[in-house]
Amino acid sequence: MINKIADSVAHAIGHVADGSIVMVGGFGTAGIPDELIDGLIAQGAKDLTLINNNAGNGDTGLAALLKAGRVKKIICSFPRQTDSHVFDALYRSGELELELVPQGNLAERIRAAGAGIGAFFTPTGYGTDLAKNADGSPKETRFINGKHYVLEYPLYADLALVKAERGDRWGNLMFRKAARNFGPIMAMAAKRSVASVHEIVSLGQLDPEHIVTPGIFVSAIVQIERRATQGGGFKAVA
Repeated sequence: MINKIADSVAHAIGHVADGSIVMVGGFGTAGIPDELIDGLIAQGAKDLTLINNNAGNGDTGLAALLKAGRVKKIICSFPRQTDSHVFDALYRSGELELELVPQGNLAERIRAAGAGIGAFFTPTGYGTDLAKNADGSPKETRFINGKHYVLEYPLYADLALVKAERGDRWGNLMFRKAARNFGPIMAMAAKRSVASVHEIVSLGQLDPEHIVTPGIFVSAIVQIERRATQGGGFKAVA
């Protein structure tokens, strides 16, 4: 009987080798799987390459993982903002390597990995420093239908951590609004994908037409409580 429900975050994450490539869903603070990140910190893997849209907010979530000294390189599209002080300090001190990728290219490179696409040409970044490799050499370019394009390669991962709204024991997932963001494509691009969910339902309760990520792309799910936060005179749920 297929049952991908884990009884704890630690059980869901399992073993993560040092030097692993880890994708973490989220856009800003929307859809960040904080509990899974905390579990990764507790697990102890180091020298990680982290793929995410941002580089952490405040001192929790991704910022906590960076602060713990577990990440050697981050691949993202929007590393700096008003509360990204952990990233700023590590990057300025040379303790963290950054690969900056335009957001559309980031999403497509992740999607290409899950779709089995070997590489693709994009106009984004042509004529800028983003059209160079890490060693400063130029990336391959091509002139297609009157426009210049840059060759980009897929981004694969050993592990993806995503946050979903609900799932079943087969690992089928549904997401909540903007919290969906990079989650579905990251689940497809990783060797192992772990999802936190607020609700676990019985098989058949999820409308097949509404399932965003089929269970075939999910290794484990773990249920977490929805957190309520107070701020600005109203109560929000995450």
